[in-house]
Amino acid sequence: MKASITFDRLRWEEKALKDAASSAGLDMSLVDVKEMSFLVSATRPELGAIVLQRCISHYRSLMTTLAIEGSGTPVINRLAVAETCSNKLAASIALSKAQVPTPRTIVAMSSDAVERAADELGFPLVLKPFSGSWGRMVSVVKDKGMLQSLVEYKEELGNPLEHMYYLQELVKRPPRDIRAIVAGEELVACVHRYAPDGEWRTNVARGGTSKAFKPDSELKELVHKASKAVGGGVLGVDAMESPEGYMVHEVNNTVEFKGAQSAVEVDISERIVRYVAETARR
Repeated sequence: MKASITFDRLRWEEKALKDAASSAGLDMSLVDVKEMSFLVSATRPELGAIVLQRCISHYRSLMTTLAIEGSGTPVINRLAVAETCSNKLAASIALSKAQVPTPRTIVAMSSDAVERAADELGFPLVLKPFSGSWGRMVSVVKDKGMLQSLVEYKEELGNPLEHMYYLQELVKRPPRDIRAIVAGEELVACVHRYAPDGEWRTNVARGGTSKAFKPDSELKELVHKASKAVGGGVLGVDAMESPEGYMVHEVNNTVEFKGAQSAVEVDISERIVRYVAETARR
């Protein structure tokens, strides 16, 4: 079987996936989408039976997935999944509909409404962009003065999406969060992520560290429920331990797993490749 891994920056993960595919005897090519163009609806047999989408760029990932699916080739993850996960509001709605516990969230549609929304949530709170990764532009807002400064800054940005505001409660949690990696119905790996000194964000890209642990049945159920809520596939489900129990605060479409792999014995790449091959056969 021939398949492809599409990317726009070749990272450790894409190389590991390629090596895992080779070890499994699969013909899985690495394809840099920056070198591609698409004749709309034309078939792309050189991509093989299925494509594993690994682009970092938000819009390049969406447009490439749309073009490949439009040519009749299945993509992991599907466009609908990518669109949901890449928009925090859409993901919050999907999780809420599936009754997955999440932090209280309010979206304010203008700078005029954001202060009222913040008062409703209470300070401190977390201000996040509608899309993004690695914890970029995520801020803990301690009071109204800090909120006003951030709003004034965002109002000067050219992107109209920055003139709307996604606010979440700051959950009281231990100094860690949870990253669970899912491939279809399998919970492949589960790690605690710890923030480096002087930082509250646990992202490995910001120096966070990972430690494996065995998830209990409650967490397993929650992870699978969150995965299904956004449409399934190869996903990173991020959760927290709150006073009320586990909460899911994000589901990642193009999940990075180098940090998790450093902490677990299971070969994450091998499990993802196996899922891709099984999906193609189905």
